[in-house]
Amino acid sequence: MTATITFRPDEDARLALQELTADGTPTSTAVRSALIEAAARHGKARLRAEAEALAADPHDRAEAAQVLRDLETLRAW
Repeated sequence: MTATITFRPDEDARLALQELTADGTPTSTAVRSALIEAAARHGKARLRAEAEALAADPHDRAEAAQVLRDLETLRAW
């Protein structure tokens, strides 16, 4: 899927783009890479928040502890 995206950068975005393209990197490559990196950071932050919420959930922690106790009885040694 090829799409053309246009945007009007503010001063911060213009300076960031200038930094990312200072070595000759094409603008489209810099923007593409920045989007992919931002999406990866966003996904990791979302997963981290979900894990923190589960870690703070006493019901989920109790259930996980019970699963571990149940599995302990299946050990061969």
